[in-house]
Parts: sequence; C-alpha cells; structure tokens
Amino acid sequence: MSTSRATADPLAALGSLPGVAESVESVRKAVDRVYGHRVMRRRSNAVTSEAALRGARGSAALSGADWALEEVRRRSDFGGDDARVVGAALRLTAEAGQLLSIWRQSPLRVLARLHLVAAATGADEVGRPRRAGEDVDEPLIELPLPDADEVSGRLDGLSELIIAGSSAPALVTAAVVHGELLALRPFTSNNGLVARAAERIVLIGSGLDPKSVCPAEVGHAELGRASYLAALDGYVSGTPEGMAAWIAHCGRAVELGARESTAVCEALQRGAA
Repeated sequence: MSTSRATADPLAALGSLPGVAESVESVRKAVDRVYGHRVMRRRSNAVTSEAALRGARGSAALSGADWALEEVRRRSDFGGDDARVVGAALRLTAEAGQLLSIWRQSPLRVLARLHLVAAATGADEVGRPRRAGEDVDEPLIELPLPDADEVSGRLDGLSELIIAGSSAPALVTAAVVHGELLALRPFTSNNGLVARAAERIVLIGSGLDPKSVCPAEVGHAELGRASYLAALDGYVSGTPEGMAAWIAHCGRAVELGARESTAVCEALQRGAA
C-alpha cells in the first residue's frame, strides 16, 4: 500500500471497498457479544488475562512455534529457538497495553520498543529499522523484501497517517498497520510478532476492544498460515480486491478471537476456568 496522501484521509477511503463495511459491522457485533456477556461485568480482568495468553500463543504459532496452550501456560523457561519465539510473543502481549498513550503521538517509537522487547538482546540492530545490507530473519514470509530506503519512507508515511488520525473504522486501520509491517519487515527479526502486536494496539487504543478481550492473533492462527499468507499477498498487490480481502481476513480473525473469549466467559460462568 502506498501511504502517500492521495486523498485527505486515505485510510477512510479503504472503508468504501467492496465488502469492507460488512466486515466492520460483523466485527462490531462479535465484539459487542463478548462485552455484553454477564461475566464481563464481574471478571473482565480474568478474561483479559486469558485472552492475552491465547493471543500470544496464536502469534507464536504463526511465527513457527505452534505450542499447545497448556504448554505456554505452564512454561517459565523460554530458552531454545521455538521457546524464544513464544517468550517474545508473551512479552509483546504484556508490553502492548503499556504503549497505548504513546502510539498516537509516536508510532515509530512504539514499533522500536516492540522490537526491543521481542528481541530481548542488546545487539546493535535491535530497536531500529534495518539498514542497507542487513539481513532479515523472517523465513515464513517469502515476499520480495523492500530495500532500506523504501522501508524508511513507508514507515514515515504510516507514522504520518497514524498521527494525523482517520475516520476509518478501527478494523481498517489495524489491518493496514499489520499488513504494512509484514510487507516491509522493517526489522532484522521478529517482524511478524511486532506486526501482530501493533494490530492489537490499534484495536485496543481505538476503543473497539478497550479491555483487550478479542485477540485477533487467535483468529489468525485458527485461519491458518496458508490463509494468512494468501491474504497478505492481496495486501501487497495493492489492488482494491486484494486490500479488501486482507481487511476481511483481519476482520474474521478478530471475530474468531471474540468467539474464543466468549467461550472463556462461558467456562468462567460454569466455574470451569
């Protein structure tokens, strides 16, 4: 997606693509069902905690570490390749809620912080966009890699759009942030994890999911990696059909996350969780 200002509010223009309004409405209904559950009036913190755990598990699965939920729940040692991915996903989920107030003023600062948290090392390339000649460790995404200059320009454009604000539905903004970060892979590692954490920040900060109980990462994982990558191809194509398909895919992921938390609410109500 080009983030140049061809219109005064380019994100809002995406909301008029075929099928997007229907996706937005479907997401709103799914989110409202969770927030209307009686358990949310008494135990919303428990639902939020469980959604965070399940969201982290889903994000890690999409980055190649597909652990059972109970394994994620019980583990405290995150050494080893797969374990490091799961640990990074858990840290990002915890960190996302602390960055909401900064996101609208300085999204690039938030992205840098997310990468720092995910990488958890003091290496020179951590916490900043990659430079010319630096490799990217993101084996599950095989799209052509934009060069460092293009990454810098498009990140600046994305930042300008976020700071300026938009009348676009939260789903549209979240999908664009997510898709753009996956397309750019601006960091040398952990780009998928960072992109999904940024999507979470938009959904929470927009007010669509203020208690963070509708983890889109759960839905993305449930829809499967092949579907995820196929939808991303649509985003990268930049065509109206491709963009609409990516937004719809992200919307379905939020709906599935909402369904997951509705099931958690039911379990809490029965005393089973």
